[in-house]
Amino acid sequence: MATLTGRGRTLLAAGLTAAIGGLVLGQPAFTGVGVLLTALPLLCLLSVRRPRPVAVQRTLEPRCTPTGQPARVRLTLAGATRTGPLLLEDRVPWALGVRPRFVVPAAAREWTAEVDYTLRSDVRGRFALGRLTVRALDPFGLAVRTQVVADQSDLIVTPSVLTLPAVGRAGTWTGAGDNRPRAFAIGSAEDVTVREYRPGDPLRRVHWRTSARTGELMVRREEQPWQSRATVLLDNRAGAHRGHGAASSLEAAVTAAASIASHLAARGFVVRLVTADGPSSTGWHDGATAADADRMLEELAVVEQTQRTTIDTGWLTASSRHGMLVAVLGDVREDATTLRRLLHHGAPAVALGLDVGRWNSGPMGTPPGEALRAAGWRAVTVRPDTVLAAAWRELAVMP
Repeated sequence: MATLTGRGRTLLAAGLTAAIGGLVLGQPAFTGVGVLLTALPLLCLLSVRRPRPVAVQRTLEPRCTPTGQPARVRLTLAGATRTGPLLLEDRVPWALGVRPRFVVPAAAREWTAEVDYTLRSDVRGRFALGRLTVRALDPFGLAVRTQVVADQSDLIVTPSVLTLPAVGRAGTWTGAGDNRPRAFAIGSAEDVTVREYRPGDPLRRVHWRTSARTGELMVRREEQPWQSRATVLLDNRAGAHRGHGAASSLEAAVTAAASIASHLAARGFVVRLVTADGPSSTGWHDGATAADADRMLEELAVVEQTQRTTIDTGWLTASSRHGMLVAVLGDVREDATTLRRLLHHGAPAVALGLDVGRWNSGPMGTPPGEALRAAGWRAVTVRPDTVLAAAWRELAVMP
């Protein structure tokens, strides 16, 4: 849409005033000047009415960044027609700061230009960048044509990952492996090369003979080193946490879950993320690949509070244990039954119990670490001033 700028409207008003005043006072010279002043902004308005398409390519470096770390956005613009100065304004969410603005000088035919800016966020999440507003000015700055370019990209801000110490006694932190032999009551020697089917396994790996014999879908194991499995459970129930925004107990829990999941993946575990709503749709993550590790953090970047009152345990099965279980829990004083069932399926089962009252008004009775240990867990209490690395080390030395 083409409109007059403030300067153009002022000049148009002055021209009309001069023209009318000249007619009223009988001063032809005044009238002529008024006509010229009136015609100029109108001619400039006509000059910018014709659309001048602008192509925009947006590049993020990196596309996924931890909280507090910068990300650079580069905009590459290209046009095929002569244009005056361009005023650019990119739309960014409020959490990323003010909207960046740029001026691109007038250009001839077949022009290109590049601008870039830096973003930094102290809160995690997925943020949509764009759309870009392009305002084309005439050479006198009297008229402007506004064009909105529908070019959008997502910037993912992941939780901070804290360094944890490599601790743990042999045999106590191993979890359950994908390639650990499994015995069947009526099996044969070839049964030790298969395992249960998991969503995402290719059909070419299905072992139909064993599947028919056992009554459940089985797939061949890949020839690869034995790997341990670990499940990281994040309690994201709204009623289980206190505080607001980046200073809430939920954000502390997300940071702990991200740090633990990354630490275990780096040590060779195949890690699965589970929230109070159940397991994530992407299943198990192999930290051996950087892309898979990034996807795990991207899941945590968009975790939100859920209104559930209980932690979902439908992902647990009665016939198998799910390897190592690390639970990052909020207020679980009313979840004794759920905790018992989770404890039964962890080998081992360890927990970080957040004293969520410390994020609000004060402690809430018995420290959660003590209550969890009394229920059979290997657990520690986490407060706002707790050093996560120290809590992790304390978990490792517990009997």
